[in-house]
Amino acid sequence: MSGRHEPVLLAETLAFLRNGAGLYLDATVGDGGHAEALLDSDPGVRLFATDRDPGSLAAARDRLARFGARVSFAHATFRELPEAHRDAGGERFAGALLDLGLSSRQIDDPQRGISFAADGPLDLRMDPTRGTAAAARLADADADVVADVLRRLGDVGPARRLARAITAAARDGRLSSTRALAELVDRTWGGPPHPRNRARVFQALRMWVNEEREDLEAVLEWLPVAMRAGGIVVTLAYHSGEDRCIKYALRGRPETVSRRLPEPLRVASPWDELTRRVVVPSIDEVRANPRARSARLRSFRRRVS
Repeated sequence: MSGRHEPVLLAETLAFLRNGAGLYLDATVGDGGHAEALLDSDPGVRLFATDRDPGSLAAARDRLARFGARVSFAHATFRELPEAHRDAGGERFAGALLDLGLSSRQIDDPQRGISFAADGPLDLRMDPTRGTAAAARLADADADVVADVLRRLGDVGPARRLARAITAAARDGRLSSTRALAELVDRTWGGPPHPRNRARVFQALRMWVNEEREDLEAVLEWLPVAMRAGGIVVTLAYHSGEDRCIKYALRGRPETVSRRLPEPLRVASPWDELTRRVVVPSIDEVRANPRARSARLRSFRRRVS
């Protein structure tokens, strides 16, 4: 297994996120890399650190223990954040970070079933204490539903053919491991086997099992009421669909609305966009940390009025 997870676009994240003293939200604290740097940058920063993965939350508690009462923690999905925030006092945030990536610890642990790099149970859950593992969920799933998931969340071309093969294998008990799914994708996709094909399928099924898109939409809807005037939001997305969701939601324009439609059809946004062009990792960062290559940073400021 790899060592400590390297936070992606760290300097760029801090450059946008730092907004003076106050309470900040790290809604995907992971191993605590971004959080640690933010807390170190200003003694007036306090942090509400949350994550849906109990293992990540435990790692962050250990890493951030030296900051004492400046940090509070909650085990929560994005959709559970409003309640967790109220329980913590409801103070509005000076800044918020949503890093939608996976940690190296999650990827490199075969028992999580998130990667096809090593064989393990086909689980895919970000929180193994809740919900249903992927193998069991696929055994009960309709092939048309899975095909839609593969197309929408993984940009998978042969989605219907793959969905039929996946659901049939799951019902027959032949899809209990990551290796079994990876080999089925290779056989069914057609053409020479390619890791990218496997990655698209694993990504789509992981996002479906964890309801990641629904969670993202919920937190984007909640953020305006949770931020103080002038508060900063920074997002790190690693999937084009997630990046589009963030961009359109915070710009106040539904994804389905064409850019050619008149301005009155757009929803008034409470945000000013600080990154008119998406920020991506440098060549040097990608060389040092190849898992950063797909990261896309955006930042928005809550309007004062």
